[in-house]
Amino acid sequence: MVQLSLAPVFLLAGIGAMLNVMNARLIWLVDRIEFVDRRREKGLAGRDAEELPALRERQKFAQRAVNLSTAAALTICVVIALLFISAFIQPRIGTLVAILWIATMAQLSAALLLFFRETRLATSTAKERRKLSREIKAREDGDSE
Repeated sequence: MVQLSLAPVFLLAGIGAMLNVMNARLIWLVDRIEFVDRRREKGLAGRDAEELPALRERQKFAQRAVNLSTAAALTICVVIALLFISAFIQPRIGTLVAILWIATMAQLSAALLLFFRETRLATSTAKERRKLSREIKAREDGDSE
């Protein structure tokens, strides 16, 4: 059983490392949004305030990536538990383990795609971020009507 659970345990360690990076980015985004909001309330934000919608969009992608990675970690923990439980029960649960493994891979893939989108936004130029912010604001204004 220990040998069977090694691959999921290594995957769990990798997810943990990924979560560490994603959380660091998310914390930076939250701090930056709060900083710009405080400066905007004081009338000191200038052009930084124009980028708030893009920052919030990045925050949304980062938060969803963290949520999916956490779900993947929880799912892989269930896989590890099931592998150990399967040593003590008669019915085979290999199909359930395989389904959960596939679910974990799907969650991780989605998390990485969201993280990719967030980093693409982060590496855009200030002009591109302001343009994106205007598009987001226009979309939000259109939705509220």
